[in-house]
Amino acid sequence: MSASPCIRIAHSPDPDDAFMFYALAKGKIPTEGFRLEHVLLDIESLNRRALVGEYELTALSFHAYAHVADIYVLLRSGASMGEGYGPILVAREDMTVDDLSRARIAVPGTLTTAFLVLRLSIPDVHHVVVPFDRIPEYVAEGKADAGLLIHEGQLTYSALGLRKILDLGEWWFERTRLPLPLGGNAVRRDLGGEVQRALSRLLQQSIAYGLAHREDALDYARAFGRGLDLASTDRFIRMYVNELTLDCGERGKAAIRQLLQMGYERGLLPRAIPVEFVE
Repeated sequence: MSASPCIRIAHSPDPDDAFMFYALAKGKIPTEGFRLEHVLLDIESLNRRALVGEYELTALSFHAYAHVADIYVLLRSGASMGEGYGPILVAREDMTVDDLSRARIAVPGTLTTAFLVLRLSIPDVHHVVVPFDRIPEYVAEGKADAGLLIHEGQLTYSALGLRKILDLGEWWFERTRLPLPLGGNAVRRDLGGEVQRALSRLLQQSIAYGLAHREDALDYARAFGRGLDLASTDRFIRMYVNELTLDCGERGKAAIRQLLQMGYERGLLPRAIPVEFVE
């Protein structure tokens, strides 16, 4: 391993990612000789940049992984998985599934896992891409019939008078009995096994440190909550930083494989994807 190689770690400026990377961002744990540079971008931007392998370690949607599996390999740590909950569809008025198939739905990006699961649940979806943090207002203002919410919008939509129409995590669990795998972390294949394994260890150690020093990590993550109070930030992090985040295990791996297999079978992914992890 070369002396002090620089590794760019790209992740989203959201409370759950901030919580996961707290120990690395604030120098709380040794970095095994790496110089780490944190790059913060919204998830759809991360997905797009992963298409060209821009960053050495990146957060990405599992949907996007299907398009970059030849460039990146997944890490067992850092996954956001919803146990019977996930992204939600909201609207100003009650809507049926038939209504949704005719509706104009604001979505946070076409490479997000939320969009893939939306298309699994409503095949004939009509969508418009809107920045994820603008979707609640976009729907409240009548610019779209419904909106697909990720991140903290899942907790705050009712303040704008919106109502939940469908929870995609519930929809998924009813059909698979598995957690809904939304996003994870991956490292570039060209780094080689030694560097990949070292980065895998660092991410797992960072998550473990945050869980062991929850109050400090939560205080750091709160700054990324875009209006969430401390209790809501804590609730959001508990939703998406859990045992499966520390190590997705066989159940988490099965969920990822099931998601990508369903996407392929429905013609939503270009090919069957072998799901590989740094072990």
